[in-house]
Amino acid sequence: MQKTQHYILGQWVDGQGEGTPILDSVTGEHFTNVTTEGIDAPEVLQYGRVKGEALRKMTFQERGNMLKKLAFHLQKHKRSFYEISYRSGCTKIDSWIDIEGGFGNLFANASLRKLFPNQPFDVEGEPIDLSRGGKFMAHHILVPKNGVAVHINAFNFPVWGMLEKCAVNWMAGMPAVVLPAPQSAYLTEAVVKVIIASGILPEGALQLISGTKKDIFDTIASQDVVTFTGSAATGRKLKTHPRLIEESVPFTMEADSLNACILGEDAVPGTPEFNLFIKEVRNEMTVKCGQKCTAIRRIIVPEKLVEDVQIALGQALDKVTYGDPRLKEVRMGTLIDKKQVESVKNQVQEIAKTANIVYGDFEGGKAIGADFDKGAFIKPILLREDHPFSNEAAHITEAFGPVSTLMPYKDLNEAIELSRKGKGSLVSSIATNDNKVAAEYTVKAATHHGRILVLNRESAKQSTGHGSPLPNLIHGGPGRAGGGEEMGGKRGIKHYMQRCAIQGSPTTISEITGIYQPNADYKEAEKHPFAYHWEDIKPGMSLQTHNRTLTDTDIINFGNLTWDHFYAHTDITSLEGSIFEQRTAHGYFIISAAAGLFVYPNKGPVAANYGLEEIRFLRPLYHNDTINVRLTCKQKVDRDQKGKELPSGIVKWYVEVFDVNATEEEEKLVAIATILTMVQKKQTTFTEITDSVFEKALNGLTEDTKPNWGMMTAQHMVEHLEDSYRIAAGEIQDFEVATPEDKLEMVQETLWNYKPMPKNFNFPFYKEGELFKLKHEDLATAKEKLKEAKEQYENYFQEHPEAITKNAVFGELNKFEWKLLHRKHLNHHFEQFGLLEK
Repeated sequence: MQKTQHYILGQWVDGQGEGTPILDSVTGEHFTNVTTEGIDAPEVLQYGRVKGEALRKMTFQERGNMLKKLAFHLQKHKRSFYEISYRSGCTKIDSWIDIEGGFGNLFANASLRKLFPNQPFDVEGEPIDLSRGGKFMAHHILVPKNGVAVHINAFNFPVWGMLEKCAVNWMAGMPAVVLPAPQSAYLTEAVVKVIIASGILPEGALQLISGTKKDIFDTIASQDVVTFTGSAATGRKLKTHPRLIEESVPFTMEADSLNACILGEDAVPGTPEFNLFIKEVRNEMTVKCGQKCTAIRRIIVPEKLVEDVQIALGQALDKVTYGDPRLKEVRMGTLIDKKQVESVKNQVQEIAKTANIVYGDFEGGKAIGADFDKGAFIKPILLREDHPFSNEAAHITEAFGPVSTLMPYKDLNEAIELSRKGKGSLVSSIATNDNKVAAEYTVKAATHHGRILVLNRESAKQSTGHGSPLPNLIHGGPGRAGGGEEMGGKRGIKHYMQRCAIQGSPTTISEITGIYQPNADYKEAEKHPFAYHWEDIKPGMSLQTHNRTLTDTDIINFGNLTWDHFYAHTDITSLEGSIFEQRTAHGYFIISAAAGLFVYPNKGPVAANYGLEEIRFLRPLYHNDTINVRLTCKQKVDRDQKGKELPSGIVKWYVEVFDVNATEEEEKLVAIATILTMVQKKQTTFTEITDSVFEKALNGLTEDTKPNWGMMTAQHMVEHLEDSYRIAAGEIQDFEVATPEDKLEMVQETLWNYKPMPKNFNFPFYKEGELFKLKHEDLATAKEKLKEAKEQYENYFQEHPEAITKNAVFGELNKFEWKLLHRKHLNHHFEQFGLLEK
């Protein structure tokens, strides 16, 4: 019998022994075994710690782009994952939540790279001045821990459960050892096989132990992090493991909980909120066959509406079809296995000691396209507890399946108290169109829930629903829910990093953090900072400007231009009792005047003003005051190339405005600001094809020159380049653009990046797998015709600079876009024939 494999120590291995049989949840077929015997857990952990150095050295931007690339790669294989997921009893919708929801976590965390510096560690918060003189300060940094993240996951989300955690620890620079639950480890294994085969992650960033490994904690160390998803009872046992306590290992627990959904008193039958409530409860009971840690277990409604809700919910559940999840008409699949069916039955019976089953039963049923008795099938069960304050079972017992309990409340305070009786949950929700009710419930109930959703007619169309944890929000909850937090955007990433307070002079702290700190030494720039490309700008690089005197006329003109006629700028008779002594310069005029002093007028790498992050006016400036400015690079932030713009990064500039003639009693520094500029990156991918480079390349090409790839001969390549110039110059335009119109803009945008053209791309003019017929008698003639076509192209755009001609792949292009295309195109083919010097 096949075994579900493990990926450890850089290779795929089988566990020893026969192991535990795993059955298809729908058919009962025995298709794999799971065993972790023979796996050396200490060796696995140490391997991850050592190999994790590669991940720790990567910058946040590199890690984020790695996640993004991995997400796109996994999407290409998702169909195969769906086929495997059906074995766990999941419908297509259930699988979508798990599979593509997991990919979504990769995308979301990849986007967080924009919130971090372009380095392997983070700088947290604002600088702290520890001295009056400004020469002793402190900051906080966060560095990747030197251990491994050990993830113990539940059976219900074998893909999402892994990726929602790994995406976060990878962004933090920490490798992972994943232990999925044995019941569904085969799906985790399938995804990991694709991940490993892609080569996108550095070796050691991910190891997989498919199943339970009881001794995994025995050699856990202080630099490691453990996360657990599963039952509260199991989590409590793990949390008290002696090794965790001895080594003070961070432990995050996300446990099953008795989540509550409240129907507001205003949400009576016939209102959108009532209908939304019924739909939400029905979905949360039946999606994943109720096997979600966020599912609604307690339905709390006004006592006058209990009958209405019971009837409406029963009618909604009547429409839920169950059976083979591969069939389109099936709405609900199965539990994970027969053992879980028995567990749910026992838990329902416990709740039913005081509550009544008002919908569903445990009698055999007819499953669509499947044998009810062979699969792990169960029908939806609705219970009703009429005395929820005196009977505790519904508040302490969770039936982990399509089961929920209806209970009444008299007023909002009772609803809040009932929601709290679950002793901590992952999520609660309230359906109401009364924002005062929503506010009161949220504030008072928040102590007992990790997340609260307010559902009403306004949010409904875009709401992700009660049971959907989102990557940018924390996922966890107090008390029974485990007391932990997962995901949560930057918060989640910081969980896998060590925070350290650092102290020193501003100059030293600037060097450590890579961010210029106020009062640090300046690094005088050899030329204007705006004349440098993004890569050449360094934090601390600085420029001192010349002086400018602010005149009375300047202030009046600025007021007239902006319509800012605040009295301090315009009515000097009204200054009595104010902080102003004379006609005062507008704050924004000071900043504008500062920009006029430091802006570099010539065209250069600075592509645009990107914004203003902070601005502070420390004291007024008056007419006839003289200022100068200190412009200093504060920080650099990488960014992706977008649309039709050349690759660039963001530079944050620290602007200090000084009063040149300040007295000893006055502070010279009068204003500070942080401005952002978009600065172009150096183009280092391509050789700039000057006339001399072009001539030298052609001179080096002979009939005997062989291509490094593709089937073109030397003459075919030259004639192809000739055609491209003649097309650009408008000589050849009798063709259709091959790229679909809806893809054209995206294809055109690739001209602006610094990525080489793909090898072996078939040009639309030519038949695939065949060489086109040559039109010139020999290579020498072809070379001369190419030179002629190139000259005609250059003359054409010199005479017609606004001309637009079309290309078969990229559509209509202007002069600059043709220049970008030819640079890529010539580099591509000259490299194909080894004609460019490296």
